[in-house]
Amino acid sequence: MRLGIDAVGRGGGIVEAAVCYTGDVSDPKKGMLPKKGMYDLEYYLQFAQQLVDLGIHALAIKDMAGLLKPEAARILVGALREAHPDLPIHVHTHDTAGTGVASMLEAARAGADAVDAAMDAMSGTTSQPSLGAIVASTQGTDLATGLDLGEVSAVNEYWEECRGLYAPFESGQKSGSADVYIHEMPGGQYTNLLFQSTQLGLTGQWSQVKKAYAAANRLLGDIIKVTPSSKVTGDLAQFIVANDLSEQDVIEKAETLSFPKSVIEYFQGYLGIPPFGFPEPLRSRVLKGKIIEGTDGLTTFEGRPGADLPPMDLEGARQMLQEKWGSLKGTGELRDVDTMSHAMYPSVFDEFMEHKLKFGRLNYVDTRTFLTGMQVGQEVNVTLEPGKQLVVKLIGVSSPDKDGFVSVQFELNGTPRMVQVKDKTSVQASTEKPKALNGVEGSVGAPMPGVVLETKVDKGDRVEMGDPLVSLSAMKMETMVSAPIAGTIERVVVTAGDQLEAGDLL
Repeated sequence: MRLGIDAVGRGGGIVEAAVCYTGDVSDPKKGMLPKKGMYDLEYYLQFAQQLVDLGIHALAIKDMAGLLKPEAARILVGALREAHPDLPIHVHTHDTAGTGVASMLEAARAGADAVDAAMDAMSGTTSQPSLGAIVASTQGTDLATGLDLGEVSAVNEYWEECRGLYAPFESGQKSGSADVYIHEMPGGQYTNLLFQSTQLGLTGQWSQVKKAYAAANRLLGDIIKVTPSSKVTGDLAQFIVANDLSEQDVIEKAETLSFPKSVIEYFQGYLGIPPFGFPEPLRSRVLKGKIIEGTDGLTTFEGRPGADLPPMDLEGARQMLQEKWGSLKGTGELRDVDTMSHAMYPSVFDEFMEHKLKFGRLNYVDTRTFLTGMQVGQEVNVTLEPGKQLVVKLIGVSSPDKDGFVSVQFELNGTPRMVQVKDKTSVQASTEKPKALNGVEGSVGAPMPGVVLETKVDKGDRVEMGDPLVSLSAMKMETMVSAPIAGTIERVVVTAGDQLEAGDLL
């Protein structure tokens, strides 16, 4: 954090640093791994003091999972206010269990200067507590916000309508859930993971995923779960459920399991060192025989990862991207933010650019059409620029042919057109793939559904146990499938781009 704090300070910015909240300061016995230490009040006071010593201007308490109960808010904010009477304190929470409004009121009474809330139509469950409820609850008190409840409600009417446009993305969550105090899943991840689990073929197993999330947290060492460490925990949880593993199985079979890339990088120290260290012997078993790419034989980072990596060549990356994408029609002019996006998320950026190359710029299309598609007989207007408008009308869609293609008939400014489109959901478009043989160690299958990114071996190659075979990706979760035994490759039945189900032969 020191690196970022110093950079913002040098740039003349306001430095607001966050301490992420987990555990329960109102319950001294709370802690998934009590022998390793707990996130007690003293932990937070010491952490806040370190931040103050670095010269921050404001302190945020980031309660990303909504674990800050009303009594805990009173204790924590009160202790921080007593220790730092002049430091602005800002509290952020999620309302997953339904206690968000009560917790924010207690935080305010204890001395918080700002609390986060959401417009009523967008509040509750895994979002933030209701702004209207906080405004109404503080009226007539010394904590009154000064906001007019009628005006807040008028603005809320807009967001009620806006939310309807994004109904296809609703998670289906209908109520709060107090089991968040058990699994500790961040609010920002909860609905994402619910959707991802469905896409990964874990439909109907959400309760098992939540239990596995708690198990994954224990396996990782009871960590602070916030982006990106929460992704590590979620990836491991889904991996556990998809492969029907117990906590003990993970520990005992760690040397032969093909863990998600994020889990391996966590144990290598890509996210830094957890406050209570890494769990052993799991870490050593997961990392057996693995070297960090781009380093001189390093197996783990022992401090800030960037300190052991070569400097990022931003200019070189920009030139490479310009050569790769800059001249292709439809991708648009490359910007500095594109270079930064590639630097942080290279594979995601490439997917985005390939999408733009295939479909062009879709920001001209209205939200509802983009999200849900057109109905037969529907007509939409697309404004490319002032005075330049396209009128598109969908006439009809045929049934899939033997190869899984459908004919889409439409009118463009009154002129009939037709295109052939691959229907990925049709039976004709899918082909039955061979499955890995149970009990045959050399018959290697996909641990989860996903897309093949890259094959690392060819027929005839000699591999040792743990050598990489195939790289898979599913819902931004990358997995490197490793050789479970030493031997010679007899055949590779997948290629980059193949869509696989769990258990399909690799």
